[in-house]
Amino acid sequence: MSYERFAYVYDDLMKDAPYEKWLELLLAKMEQYNVDGKHVLDLACGTGEFTVELARHGFTVAGVDLSEEMLSMANDKAADAGLSLSFFQQNMAELEGLGTYDTVTLFCDSLNYLREEEDISKTFAGVYTHLREDGLFLFDVHSVYKMEKVFANQTFALSDEDVSYIWECFPGEAEHSVEHELSFFVRDEESGMYDRFDEFHYQRTYQASHYRALLEAAGFEVLELLSDLEDEPMHAETERILFVARKK
Repeated sequence: MSYERFAYVYDDLMKDAPYEKWLELLLAKMEQYNVDGKHVLDLACGTGEFTVELARHGFTVAGVDLSEEMLSMANDKAADAGLSLSFFQQNMAELEGLGTYDTVTLFCDSLNYLREEEDISKTFAGVYTHLREDGLFLFDVHSVYKMEKVFANQTFALSDEDVSYIWECFPGEAEHSVEHELSFFVRDEESGMYDRFDEFHYQRTYQASHYRALLEAAGFEVLELLSDLEDEPMHAETERILFVARKK
């Protein structure tokens, strides 16, 4: 997947993303588990919307993303907000040399983009290395229920003046995986014409018990599994699972 063009429509697609909910849960869990430090590492930060929001709330924050184009936009966003933030271009499965943090976040089902279980384990190990003792790791993933009952063989569409898309979802070859085929139509301001480009995205998830086992193998204590960004336990029809884990 190339992010070169996708980066420039990302904020349009994410305008309804639950940034406030992620922040609310982060603050609540840091208080609940007595994490009083203000250093946060925001993995898969994209264009930096959540990273900047963290900084506005008094956190010392660094962002990490694989995409150079995403990070360029994140830097511009931080500069426009009058903030001096650190952004690093790294693969989440190959984290190194980023310092030590009180909390690490990995939101918006970004972990589901890793194709291999080994890369999930390597991501957890890298997060563990960059956390202080008793530091928190919060991340969310799509549930198996969402992959099989919500995404599979479905079509979604958006018609807007500046950016529209057709989004088709198909079951992938691997268990609990989905292939997303997206066609974007982006309006050129000068000509008024629409430019089309296509994207292919792949996501894979696992049973919650499997994520738990991988976290524990990396040295984490799993504190909570929450449902759909609410402070309540996951259930059979949970679509997004939020994991709260602590470095032991």
